[in-house]
Parts: sequence; C-alpha cells; structure tokens
Amino acid sequence: MGIEYDDFLDESYTPTSDDLVCTFRVAPGEGMSLEAAAARVASESSNGTWAALDVDSDISRLSAMAFDLSDDGLVKVAYPDALFEPGSLAQVLSCIAGNIMGMKAVDTIRLVDCEWPEQLTSSFPGPQFGSDVLTQFLDADGRPGLATVPKPKVGLPTEEHARIGYDAWVGGVDLLKDDENLTDQNFNPFERRVTESFEMRDRAQEETGERKDYLVNITAETDEMVRRAEYVADHGGSFVMVDIITAGWSSLQTVRRRTEDLGLAIHAHRAMHAAFDRLPEHGVSMRCLAQFARLAGVDHLHTGTVGLGKLENEDTVGINDWLTSDLYGMRDVLPVASGGLHPGIVDALLDATGPEVMVQAGGGIHGHPDGTRAGAEALRAATEAWVDGETLDERAERVPALRTALDKWGTESPR
Repeated sequence: MGIEYDDFLDESYTPTSDDLVCTFRVAPGEGMSLEAAAARVASESSNGTWAALDVDSDISRLSAMAFDLSDDGLVKVAYPDALFEPGSLAQVLSCIAGNIMGMKAVDTIRLVDCEWPEQLTSSFPGPQFGSDVLTQFLDADGRPGLATVPKPKVGLPTEEHARIGYDAWVGGVDLLKDDENLTDQNFNPFERRVTESFEMRDRAQEETGERKDYLVNITAETDEMVRRAEYVADHGGSFVMVDIITAGWSSLQTVRRRTEDLGLAIHAHRAMHAAFDRLPEHGVSMRCLAQFARLAGVDHLHTGTVGLGKLENEDTVGINDWLTSDLYGMRDVLPVASGGLHPGIVDALLDATGPEVMVQAGGGIHGHPDGTRAGAEALRAATEAWVDGETLDERAERVPALRTALDKWGTESPR
C-alpha cells in the first residue's frame, strides 16, 4: 500500500461519531498551498512521514484526515479513535499538538478547538465535584464564590500569611489561596503554613458561622504532590491547588486519581498558559487547554476576566460556556476570574460571566486603605449587590468599606 501526503486530505470527508475533530488555524510555509500544508499536518500528527511509503498492511484506519478548509486558514482534521490510548492526555496531545507545531510546512499553526467524541471523553475521569463545591464545601449558594491570595504573594512569613487569611475569611471571602509560586520555601514552609492556616480557618468559621477553606498549592514533583495532598486531607482541608501546566498533564492525572480517594477538590492554576496561547496565530488556545483540564479532572480553573483585569483579554465567556456545558454527563468546571480585580469592577465582570464563577481578588482586597478585612468586606458587598440587583453606589451607602474601595479604585481596570 502506497502512502503519500494526498492520502491525508479529503475535503468531502464526513467525520464519524468516534473521530476527534480538531480545528487548526494554519499559515502555510513559503511556496506551500493551504491544501498541501493541511495534508502535512494530518500526516505528521498521525501515521505519515515526509517520504512516500510502500507498506504491506492497510493502516489507513489510523490515518488522520484533513477536511473543511476555509479561506481564512482554518483547517479541520479528523483523528480516528483507534489512534489514541484511552485516558492518556500525554499521548493524545503528542498527536494533536506535537511535532506539527514545529514543521517547516507551516509558518504558524494554532490548535483552536477540539470536538471530543464520547468514547474518548469517557476514558477520562473529569471533575470530581465541579461547581458543586460552592454548596458542598462552602456556603456560597446563589452567589459567586470569593477567594483571595495574601499579598505580597511570596515573602510573607507563615504567621503573617495565616493572619491575613483570617482577616480575609472574617471579612467575607470563602477561600484563602496560595499563589502559583508559593510552595515550600524556607520563609513559609508548606507543612507549617497548612497547619497554622487551618487553625485560623477554624477560628474564622466559628466566628462567622460560615464554612471557609484554603486552596493549598501542592505543586511539586508528582510523588511529593500526592504526599502533600494527603497532608492537606489529614489536616481538614477540602481543596488542593495545582499549577497544572508547569506540573504537567500526567502529574495532574496522578493527583486526580489520589484526590478521588481523599475527597479533595482540585483548584487549577494555569501559570505558563501564555507560552502556548498568547500569540493568536500559533500554539494552543486557552479554550483547548481548558478542555484538557476538564478531561483530566480539575474542579476550578482560572479562565480570565473578560478584559477587566490586568491580564491579556481572551475568550473568557466562550471558555466558561464550554467548561459548564454538557459533555456526555461529565461534571462541569467552575471558572475562576482572577488578575487585577477589585470591588469597583465586580458588577461589570459578573454582567459578562454570570454568577457561576469564582471571583478572586488579591491587591483588590489587601490594598484597601483600611486593610484586608475591610477589603474582603467590600468585595463581598459588591458581589452581593450584583446578586441582589443593586448598584455598587447604592450598596456603598450601607457598607462603608465598599464606599472606601470605590473612592480609591473607582471602576477602572489596572494594568
């Protein structure tokens, strides 16, 4: 059987229900047509090569097929289910986002979207809790969950970190959160931080009558992440946090398997995502990264602030919609809005995202002129005002901490 690039292009192809269909945006290399480039993408990401082959076996059932090419460079490629190892994100991504990212046949290539078939999807566990964490572990029924990272995000000694957490909890936030680069440093060791923070958590719960918790960053080498997750569970925590991209998809899958036994939810930070998705013409979109995270089983995921925070704008609403959509019965993922948020822009954020989110503010709480507790009170008041259909100024007449926050930051986004 002869195999050439033309065998990987059929513009009349109709995908089967078991095909994984990926949409790429392709800019062909010099002297290359879009059709030729598309065929090479399908070839390289499945079972082709640069040289014409003559093989005895019929391996066409393992060949990807490029189809549905558009004038703006969008190309769909259908991958047969037999090409993939069930339940292995590493193997799937080595196909659809592997060598093709560096081929000379394309100047640039971006994985834009994926359409996941049921058979492949069901081989992954998905989230254990999803948005149910708002009521299963917290008292955030009918409103967004609220979280905060102590600031400065690294450098605080353990005692001060825990004290800031207490002030934020009693001020009205639901969750304390570690920063993505705070793990187990000498100035704030992991085990001591967990122990002291949960002591303050328990005190805040008793004073407020609300359930509070802590998103503990366990990011490390895989075996150490599992050990840290067990430590969190042993000390009364319900959540762990993983820097899912820097730690790696296989590590995340290992952690997800252990947290199933421990009854822990996974808060996913996306540090390093911009290395893949910031350039709009190349790499892997945040939409696809979010899809991988849902399959692997995270319960929360940072997805952006619809341009209202300090980070680059992206398709936050579209990503959130996908994370909360039906996917063959797989649990949803609770989107997290973070990065430069403060009480003065909460209403605009929630207008865009709706209430099924977690709102996380750092400087927008701890930078309040009257301190962390007042900053948390202002964020809680701004959120509840939106839920109640009240303007921020109206609520600020009854909540001095919100009035102070609005006077300081107004309704402008930071940079």
